[in-house]
Amino acid sequence: MRFGLFRLVCIAAAAFTVMVVAAEAQQLPPIEPPQALPSEHSDSPTLRVMAQEVLVPTLVEKRGGGILYGLKPDDFVLEDNGVPQKIRVQEEMDTAPVSLVVAVEEGGMSALEFAKLAKLGPLLDLFLSDGRSRAALVGFDSRPHLIRDYTHSSEDLNEALQHLEPGNGGDAILDTVSYAVDLLQSQPKEYRRVLLLISEERDHGSKHTRPEQLIRKIGQSDVLVLSVSFSPSRAELLHDIKDSGDERTMNMVSSLVMIVQAFKKNAAKEVAHMSGGEYTTFTGDKRFEQRVVDAAKHVRNRYLITFSPSNPTPGLHSIRVRTAQDYGARIVSRANYWVAQEK
Repeated sequence: MRFGLFRLVCIAAAAFTVMVVAAEAQQLPPIEPPQALPSEHSDSPTLRVMAQEVLVPTLVEKRGGGILYGLKPDDFVLEDNGVPQKIRVQEEMDTAPVSLVVAVEEGGMSALEFAKLAKLGPLLDLFLSDGRSRAALVGFDSRPHLIRDYTHSSEDLNEALQHLEPGNGGDAILDTVSYAVDLLQSQPKEYRRVLLLISEERDHGSKHTRPEQLIRKIGQSDVLVLSVSFSPSRAELLHDIKDSGDERTMNMVSSLVMIVQAFKKNAAKEVAHMSGGEYTTFTGDKRFEQRVVDAAKHVRNRYLITFSPSNPTPGLHSIRVRTAQDYGARIVSRANYWVAQEK
């Protein structure tokens, strides 16, 4: 009898502890992005678009490698929820400076990858070589934190990468991407905004950002996400971006549900897919270095397509971009954007 009562007391105590922990987790303050360094004034042409326009960075890569240059608006077909749109293509592909946030995982099993990450610094020169571009470094485990604010120097970033500290068991990818997008949105409007995410595939421990919230935030931004994931079981290039787009005319509610489910399986891949970026995996040092080199090259070789939606229905929209002629090229562009409800 006493033993049964003791068990009941223990169970009640354990349940109370779980409730207290859950309540404390819900009361955690929202993540506040740090203030970026003051920005220089620039006379460079504006690349960001007005609120009623959508920016669609688009990579057109020839079969076997190499970029297909010289395409004009008539060479592209862009469909918004299955409806062709009138588009504009900005002429210059590679002259705009870049604002880059490098987000590296320090939690989970990431300490096994620190030797590779220590070699990342010199590769960042590929993003910063024009003298105007800048980069910031963010580390994360169960929550993100700023390691190095925006700088023009890859040496400063390299120094920080040499001294990464193992974090806790968390891998808060959703919180970190949200944090990085806010950090990038503080940058001058003439800069291309790029997030280089180096992490595991799945999110573990995000407390402030739900998939639906991040889908909306990415869909309303012009941030390009490049994800390079470490996975012990796979080393080949993974691209779900190659789909034909035939199923993208589904209704917005079912489309949103599918994307939310995909975020739970592989958050790193889905944020890249939504933004028009790329997702790759690596195991060895050589593969990692090549992935970063490819990402830097592709950032500056994207066509910048803009359009004003003919039917700006609030909610999630699906985009498909193809060439008017079949060049046999691989096309990578953003898959979705979000139209906010007017207030």
